[in-house]
Amino acid sequence: MQTSAVPDLAHTHARPIHWLATAAAMAAVVAGAAMLQPEAATASQTGGITTAAAPAPAPAPDPAAVTYPLDCAGAPSVVAKRATGDIDGDGRPETVVAAHCRAGSGTPPSGLYVLARGAGTGARVVATLVEPRERRSVSEVSVSGGAVGATLFGYSSPDVPSCCPDQRETVKWRWEGDKFVRSATAARSA
Repeated sequence: MQTSAVPDLAHTHARPIHWLATAAAMAAVVAGAAMLQPEAATASQTGGITTAAAPAPAPAPDPAAVTYPLDCAGAPSVVAKRATGDIDGDGRPETVVAAHCRAGSGTPPSGLYVLARGAGTGARVVATLVEPRERRSVSEVSVSGGAVGATLFGYSSPDVPSCCPDQRETVKWRWEGDKFVRSATAARSA
């Protein structure tokens, strides 16, 4: 009989303990790989091109930062209604404000103003949609689809008491070219 040049392979029969040890070692390797994950991949451009994140849009003008063209004879002014949105399509929001003088009784006339950002972070009145001298009260204000909407209450004659407006009108303004253009429904009794 010829002897083999390779060592005796009598110890190569796998027993259950060997399988358990192998399974435990493999589980340890898999668990270690799961804990040591590489950082998430990120796509980037090569060749020296860098991009900056888009700046956050400026917030709408703050109505509290504005002095309104109201003649209140020493009484404070009140911002009764407001709405914000991009009216002129420039990507920056404007604020529409219904403001009036604080009155002890009655329904004080309102002014309806469009505010835009001024220099720095300030705000300024850029348009007057309803003058207080028109003797109108603004009950609703909205900005939608680039249009300003408002519900106005007014008086059919100077004899109607200021406490009790008797006319109601729904109006809209759109920015066209360089001015606001008004469209209205017929006035009706309130």
